[in-house]
Amino acid sequence: MGAYYDLGIAASETGEDKPFGHDDQRYMEIWNLVFMQFDRSSDGVLTPLPKPSIDTGMGLERIACVLQGKLSNYETDIFAQLLETAAKLTGFVTEEKSLEHAVAELQRLAGSDEKGAASLRIIADHSRAATFLISDGVLPSNEGRGYVLRKILRRAIRHGRQLGQNQPFLWEMIPDVCDEMKVAYPELSASELAVIGVVQAEEAQFARVMEIGSQHLDQLIAAKLDASKTPIAFAGGESPEHSHALVVEMRNRQLTIHGTEAFKLYETYGMPLDFMVDAARDAGLFFDMTGFENAKKEEQQRARASWKGGTQKSASPLYTQLAEGKDVYAGMTGVLQEAHEPYELNFVGYSSLRSETRVIAVIWVDPETSREYVRSSAGPSQTFKIVLEDSPFYATSGGQVGDVGEILSANGNEKLADVTGCDSPLRGVKVLTVRVLAGQQIAAGQIVTAVVNGEVRNAVMRNHTGTHLLHAALRQVLGTHVKQAGSLNDPNRLRFDFSHFAGVADEELAEVESIVNAQVLANTPVETLVDVPIDQAIHDLGATALFGEKYGDLVRVVRIGGFSTELCGGTHTAATGEIGLLKLVGESAVASGTRRVEAVTGTGSLAEFRRDAGVSKVAAHFIGTGTPDADTLRAKIAAQEEEMKKLRRELEQMRMKSASAATAGAASSAVEVSGIKVLAQRVDALDKSQMRNLVDELRGKLGSGVVVLGAATPEGKASLIVGVTKDLTIRLQAGKIVGLLAVKVGGKGGGRPDLAEAGGPDISGLDTALSSAPEVVSSLLA
Repeated sequence: MGAYYDLGIAASETGEDKPFGHDDQRYMEIWNLVFMQFDRSSDGVLTPLPKPSIDTGMGLERIACVLQGKLSNYETDIFAQLLETAAKLTGFVTEEKSLEHAVAELQRLAGSDEKGAASLRIIADHSRAATFLISDGVLPSNEGRGYVLRKILRRAIRHGRQLGQNQPFLWEMIPDVCDEMKVAYPELSASELAVIGVVQAEEAQFARVMEIGSQHLDQLIAAKLDASKTPIAFAGGESPEHSHALVVEMRNRQLTIHGTEAFKLYETYGMPLDFMVDAARDAGLFFDMTGFENAKKEEQQRARASWKGGTQKSASPLYTQLAEGKDVYAGMTGVLQEAHEPYELNFVGYSSLRSETRVIAVIWVDPETSREYVRSSAGPSQTFKIVLEDSPFYATSGGQVGDVGEILSANGNEKLADVTGCDSPLRGVKVLTVRVLAGQQIAAGQIVTAVVNGEVRNAVMRNHTGTHLLHAALRQVLGTHVKQAGSLNDPNRLRFDFSHFAGVADEELAEVESIVNAQVLANTPVETLVDVPIDQAIHDLGATALFGEKYGDLVRVVRIGGFSTELCGGTHTAATGEIGLLKLVGESAVASGTRRVEAVTGTGSLAEFRRDAGVSKVAAHFIGTGTPDADTLRAKIAAQEEEMKKLRRELEQMRMKSASAATAGAASSAVEVSGIKVLAQRVDALDKSQMRNLVDELRGKLGSGVVVLGAATPEGKASLIVGVTKDLTIRLQAGKIVGLLAVKVGGKGGGRPDLAEAGGPDISGLDTALSSAPEVVSSLLA
């Protein structure tokens, strides 16, 4: 049974004095104990929670509402400043007009539904929610938490537009949110600028979406309205009643924005649903909401069908049996007795790259169905999967690629197979992909020696430890809003995606690189702490956890001095000095609000420096100086580019003068066809732009007529351009002429009635095309 507070008759829905239980608005629940003990899975199974708890339901805003004697959360001092800021930013409050006066005026203008006041509340509430989400590392996107954030931001922006504010304004709410909440959440102050940057970027993007999408929506509405004006005719024999019904049905179709049409605007251009509904209503059109929802569901089903991922629930039952230590060969004959003995799967790769162990399962994958089956053994020259009892191979996880290596005989004297990869379809199960050598086989139950390629593992570890250093350095330089959004650590490079609202400047990248390499030179020990309670790891050790990731009660912590502490299950160097050197090689955008940096370490850094030195030497040779610094080289190259541009302009001018001189008397050589002058010339030295200019010049000299120019391009293709003087475009269109001529060079073309272009691969037909111009004009006049 919960506890309720009577807000009084003023809060009543109807203004009547109704008893408890008959007026949800008047009686507000402020206390309701919920005992949380189990986690119910999708199949109904109840799993005990590691930490059972009690939810009282006594929220801060409800208590504030009661203590302050308010009828709504939005009337409390928690929202007062945010509402006033929202009203000012949307232009509804000025220095001369109070908030109360503004809201009253809004309600008067909007009527009893209080639309204006509701818009202010939405802006205040959503700006607060967005600030917390972005501060926690969530960025606007089209999926998951990012999609929720994007909807929150865009809804607030739309309500600002409804109040008449069409300029970006929401980002100006953020300082007030941070100021209001900083006592309880001091981390908001540190991320304030980052949050502002994300909101500004989203407002700018939404403005572009609205501009483009609105154009398409307006075109769709105009087309519907135009179609509705077209008379509807029926064949004879229809009764008047039937004809009238058909007319009404067809008019309704014409005056409806169908669900598929609306969903295309929604999906392609990001047009908000309520915006489209309002626009349809304002234009006097019906909106097919049912069709829209059906189209949306169909798209979701297609997306689910195309998803190529794996979770524990989607893993093969075979791997579930292996994780539980069950005999996957029970009832099978022709299998070694050792395959039936009890086992427990272990990963020993943190401490050793070599393990004498038992093969627990040999798995064959059907190439047609991708279904997996256990086999007694893996034959020679074939690819199989195997599971080992004690595996030293790290499986692809957390951005780190899986180990490679080899399988040897028990005594280690004979090689049986190459290990080309390692994956983990289910927690605790490491599955190796192996290629068995000719003349060898691997049987379930067999004792083998598993060996990880140490050189590859070490290269991966250098990159993985480098990623941790890079993450910490980015947070130090750009701000604590930087959160990991993805990573890749393979033997050749590292890639790190992170949340940030703008491109990273060269100076910032240089600073990040310097900070990382200072840590490398310090040769700081890399400490691994295992089985650490997650609360202790995050709150006491200050470990960085990925927002939204699921962690167990006990976690593994990788700590690099006082510089970096992260929750991580990957493999790492013993000290930072083993990295050798980290060299950044690229920075780019991955998505809105997400940046990517790439880097190399160890011998990869050496190769990168050698490559850069080689490029520098070549550049220095071309610009005629010794090995210069970047600024000098940039200035020299810029000066030479400017000189080349000048020379190109001079060359183009000379070509045009030459072509003009060559065609100076061309007008006199024009052929008359039915009283129309046709001039055809070949001008190989000119490009398209110059040919257009020459066409204009020749049309001026002809006064009235058709000009056809042809040229062989440096790429080995034929280029044609046709110009028709304005007085002749009713009788002759340049597009038709060039289309017929283009056939001669194996191509096609088109354009305006007075100017059209074409191209084709057959240069040998160019002269034929030019000589046939009079004939083509004659055929079109016939």
